[in-house]
Amino acid sequence: MSLRALTPLLALGFLAAYAPISAHAESEASDVSPVETEVPGNDGRTYLRPELEGSATQISNGPRQFLRRASFSPGYGRLGEQEYFVFRFAYNPNSWLGWEVGLGHNPAHSVHGVLHNLSAVLRYPLPRRIQPYASVGYGMLTIYPGQTINADPVTKNALTYGGGLEFYLRDDVAMRGELLGTSVIGRDPTGPGNASYTYREFTFGFSFYRSLGQ
Repeated sequence: MSLRALTPLLALGFLAAYAPISAHAESEASDVSPVETEVPGNDGRTYLRPELEGSATQISNGPRQFLRRASFSPGYGRLGEQEYFVFRFAYNPNSWLGWEVGLGHNPAHSVHGVLHNLSAVLRYPLPRRIQPYASVGYGMLTIYPGQTINADPVTKNALTYGGGLEFYLRDDVAMRGELLGTSVIGRDPTGPGNASYTYREFTFGFSFYRSLGQ
């Protein structure tokens, strides 16, 4: 069969292969609304792209909800001049008060300490992403001497006080920064009384919230 005779067959085969795709593409194009179309969302905002409504970075309207919510907050920062790792677990029995248990580790080279405490977290919920709070607590600081020091661990009372900020990425996740004063109370090595040493504690991390009921 000559090339001239094959030409109509090749043309029909080309049309049969590509015509359905072109029609399907035109159909999909007709179903897509223009990007510039403004669509009012359920949260009161106006979206240029409707698919952005209800995205993972949106937060609900009104003050942040803390009632009967629990949170887990890992953090990293400084305790005095040394690095500090901390894990916090909290429960909020009402909207303005939370009880938080903290466990922190100060891995210094010569000696290292473990601080565990119970704190009251006080807040006034605001209708925005940034939420300030105050914190006051009591705990125990256990100091472990290093291998080069022949001594037993020492446990001392510790008071913590200060506050912080949470910036909500969505309703159940927030970035958290905290600045506390940690006063360690123990026996004065130079006399019969007690002495207090205050350290600055700064940490940054995240808070992950979960609701425990209505």
